[in-house]
Amino acid sequence: MHAEFQQLQGLRIRHLVQGEGAPVLLVHGWGAHIELLQPLAQRLSHRGYRCFMLDLPGFGQSQEPQQAYSIFDYAQLCLAYMDALGLESAHFFGHSMGGRIGLILGSAHARRIRSMALSNSAGIRQPTPTAQKLRLSAARTLRRSLSALGAPSLSQRLHAAYNKRYGSSDFQQASPVMRQTLIQVVNQDLLACAATVAVPTVLLWGDADRDTPLWTGRKLEAAIPDAALIVHAGAGHYAYLDFPDKSAAIIDALFRRH
Repeated sequence: MHAEFQQLQGLRIRHLVQGEGAPVLLVHGWGAHIELLQPLAQRLSHRGYRCFMLDLPGFGQSQEPQQAYSIFDYAQLCLAYMDALGLESAHFFGHSMGGRIGLILGSAHARRIRSMALSNSAGIRQPTPTAQKLRLSAARTLRRSLSALGAPSLSQRLHAAYNKRYGSSDFQQASPVMRQTLIQVVNQDLLACAATVAVPTVLLWGDADRDTPLWTGRKLEAAIPDAALIVHAGAGHYAYLDFPDKSAAIIDALFRRH
């Protein structure tokens, strides 16, 4: 089974369709790609689902956007993908950043989503540690002072050094446009969207997740009107891959009811 390419919103997007049956759109997280969805897609396809997967713009083998995307831009691209493949509606699975997209689709475009399973979903803005706030504030003050004193190049070098020292691995590895995309995506709090999600939702989580801690999953469960949180003991940020058979069975039970 080979992935193909589709032109979407002026971008060359890699996608893969697997299986036969009720349609499911599967969306990966930041830094991921189709291959990390396939273990789940394989199990779902054996249970009677047709799985649609794509590399989001800037990931896998899909083209980078020409300018920074917001999470709402990514959601619109997923809708464009559904339109291009003739999907009036589908079940939805999203991991991490893919969960952010699911919260938007399940809120603003609920008629397109039959039911939704989110694994270790991002979307709840986590508080910044006080030490990090103070460090960032001091660095910004120093950069502004250097620029005011006529040393903009030194200010820029300081900015680059700060990013190299304190930026996340995702930030370090990203191109300039994807760095700005990352900033826009992680700073978007989607709790309000979660509160208006209008489709049945299952949240899969790992209690050892350090990227999207379990408390954020509990907060999403409380916010989404029709949601259930299922915790995989010992699983990390990729709970659906740590327990693929159990995850597929839970997702199948949800999808079959809707």
